[in-house]
Amino acid sequence: MSSIIDHFQTLTQIPHCSKEADKLLEFLVSFAKERDYTVEVDAVKNILISKGVPTLCLQAHYDMVCMGKAPVLETYEEEGWMKAKESSLGADNGMAIAMMMQLMDEERDLEFLLTSDEEIGLIGANEVAFDLKSMYMLNLDSEDEAEVYIGCAGGVDITASKQDSYVEGKGTCYEVAVKGLVGGHSGVDIDKGIPSAIKVLGAYLYENEVTQLASIYAGERRNSIPANAVAIVWSEAKLENAEEVTVRELAEAPKVLSEGETTIKMIHAFRHGVRAQNEELGIPDVSINLAIITADEKGGLLVETSARAMGAEKLEVLSKETLDFFSQYGFETKLEDKYPAWKPDISDFTNVVSREMKAVFGKTKMMAIHAGLECGVIAEKYPAIKFASIGPTIRYPHSTREMVDLASVERTFEVLENIIKVI
Repeated sequence: MSSIIDHFQTLTQIPHCSKEADKLLEFLVSFAKERDYTVEVDAVKNILISKGVPTLCLQAHYDMVCMGKAPVLETYEEEGWMKAKESSLGADNGMAIAMMMQLMDEERDLEFLLTSDEEIGLIGANEVAFDLKSMYMLNLDSEDEAEVYIGCAGGVDITASKQDSYVEGKGTCYEVAVKGLVGGHSGVDIDKGIPSAIKVLGAYLYENEVTQLASIYAGERRNSIPANAVAIVWSEAKLENAEEVTVRELAEAPKVLSEGETTIKMIHAFRHGVRAQNEELGIPDVSINLAIITADEKGGLLVETSARAMGAEKLEVLSKETLDFFSQYGFETKLEDKYPAWKPDISDFTNVVSREMKAVFGKTKMMAIHAGLECGVIAEKYPAIKFASIGPTIRYPHSTREMVDLASVERTFEVLENIIKVI
């Protein structure tokens, strides 16, 4: 294995789930200082590492989406792909950090901007205020080799909550579960036909005329397509297993939510997935992920969604539609962690990146991505800097199927080194 992969293996053994990445922060600070780089850490735990008089800043985030057994990671290689057993891998964005570590080993005069908590709303990027010296910034968070990203979706998390009360149930009590679906990234995978466990569960309850909902725990992360969903319900008709749905009769007798039928109807009616396609870019234009639904023991219901759009006006329209939808079902709503779209922009810098990409891969194309890259947020703060984004091929991020093409890592690093030489 190359030294980049060795560095990545080291990272996999340091816990760095979003909001729980302090150990990795400490490791990266020490790693950089040991190689005589200047290091700054701000109040939200962004890290700026620099040496010399840099003209290029490399940017990545150092948190990961922890799914399955993560942050306990056991990696393995299969047919040229690195994977992790029963967990997300963290190649998003750990492989970028590994590349940065290799460049620090080589003592390159660069800036490295490592942002915190990107996976839960670009929290670090929203607070970046370092005195950056570079004229150019190359984000390393893209997930398809040979492609240069010059634009991304904006997004906002939309939550809905309500307080319900409990009443006695009638009939037989069941656990209805949808477990172990493949999941995926709620942006780049939203158009891949991946089923949502919440929607599968909701359809089953609605079609079987279940109206008594005692509890529901569904979904894993706001930016992941739900892989698991479990509800406890009462039914006066017998419920049986169905495709992707497992039913188990329970001896216990919990009370049911007085407005459980309304919640089931809401889940069934919610239009999860792609709302509009961008024909010019060949990617989704507007989408929303029905990400998490939970009920607490006091009858409090919380629904969490992640909305994305390739433009600000479209995001505003989707936000209003979603707020109105939840209001119809008696929920109180709010918008959280909004971030801007990065409008596609071709510049002298993107042309350089594209040229060097083609020199290594024999082909390239400039693209936009239906996911939130930090470029959009950071570009608003540093309008004089020119941006582009590249990365190795990663499949199924934010899921236990996450994998990275190891040969792609080596080729992408070659592109990166060539860009550094030119810049």
